[in-house]
Amino acid sequence: MTEQNAHAALEEQIDQWRAYVQRRRAISAADVDEMEDHLRGQVTDLTAGGLDDDEAFLVAVKRMGNLDDVSREFAREHSDRLWKQLVLVPDEPGETGRWRELGVVLALAVAAGIWVRILVDASGGDDVVVVRNAVFAVLPFLAGYFAWKRQVSWRVSATLLAVTAALALVVNLYPFEQGPDDGPGMTGFLAITHTPVVLWLLLGVVYAGGAWRSGARRMDFVRFTGELAIYLVLIALGGGLLIGLTVGTLSLVDIDIEPFLEDWIVPFGMPGALLVGAWLVEAKKNVVENIAPVLTRVFTPLTIVMLVAILVALLANGPLTAVDRELLILMDAILVLVLFLLLYSISARDPLAPPGIFDWLQLVLVGAALAVDAVALTAMLTRIAEFGFTANKVAALGLNLLLLVHLAWAAWLGLGFARGRRPFAEAERWQTQYLPVYAVWATIVVVAFGPLFAFA
Repeated sequence: MTEQNAHAALEEQIDQWRAYVQRRRAISAADVDEMEDHLRGQVTDLTAGGLDDDEAFLVAVKRMGNLDDVSREFAREHSDRLWKQLVLVPDEPGETGRWRELGVVLALAVAAGIWVRILVDASGGDDVVVVRNAVFAVLPFLAGYFAWKRQVSWRVSATLLAVTAALALVVNLYPFEQGPDDGPGMTGFLAITHTPVVLWLLLGVVYAGGAWRSGARRMDFVRFTGELAIYLVLIALGGGLLIGLTVGTLSLVDIDIEPFLEDWIVPFGMPGALLVGAWLVEAKKNVVENIAPVLTRVFTPLTIVMLVAILVALLANGPLTAVDRELLILMDAILVLVLFLLLYSISARDPLAPPGIFDWLQLVLVGAALAVDAVALTAMLTRIAEFGFTANKVAALGLNLLLLVHLAWAAWLGLGFARGRRPFAEAERWQTQYLPVYAVWATIVVVAFGPLFAFA
């Protein structure tokens, strides 16, 4: 290997190391610069002592002192590299801290379960009350875990707690009308469905350690959300199988455990799964990060096929005025799913990798989503012109307009990156900058739609 090639290989390794530190530890840019200077200084000293660039890099990473944990994780992820054996030591520090953290998570899970159980008893059998307040009974405990883990300031914690309490008062004290079958009316239903969106994005502030302006930490929260969803699906599948086998076995001996399931397993199992899943994401990030790119590459083409089929069905089904309201709601859900897939794909992508075929495939995905969104907007505007405004139509129209802006600019930035005219950082930055818009809209739906539409 020539000296020029060796130097290029060293620069590539340092770039990978820097990107890894930025992505996994959410360290400020200034700290990363300082760490990189230290690493380069170590490499320079070692090459002056007779080592070649590759050997000097291996030893320098090993000598990074306070970065032992980062180096160890970096080594584990890049297991094909020789220097894994130099960096990855068998006795990792912090195992006691991990068990202590798990103890905190389990204690919070039990507390959340108790709170849900109290809520069920206090509701007097009113399922609407339980559904309306379940999110307030669970998410604050998850926020408490991250506040403890990230050492969030009391000022930030108190502000978020006050906002959460205000939302709880709005949802419970507004005189929402009752809908058919003793369910909530439309504005009540919208409040119930949009409140979790607001609280989840507020949770992102806690997850970011209060640094909610940081685009990198917002993207970390997007990555966390996707990985948590994967863990929750796995936990649900495993738990459902275990419960099903238990119920089937005991039913053979005439033991009915369904009351026990309803009274104890469900109230404690659901918040427990959420908190334990969050802990698993934090403790075992490498497990899901290694399969995340595979998942996005599998589901992206499948989602494109689904969107194209939906678009063809809508256009071939006669005038848009004939589009069913439930179908429009389902289309909105599909578009939100596409948005999640886009966000997670961007969060899982190596920011240093050059544009490739998959980036063009994502452009096709966004383009198909934009076409479906345009058809849905046309159908909604047609229905509004014919039947007038209602709370659910305005909420759906607002969501579709937000998705249109988000996806359209994402497509423009993605096209620029795929053609080599824009850096990937611009496309990534747009995703994180736009996220608070959804929080603002969801808050408007929860707080303002009740009075605007007479709580109907």
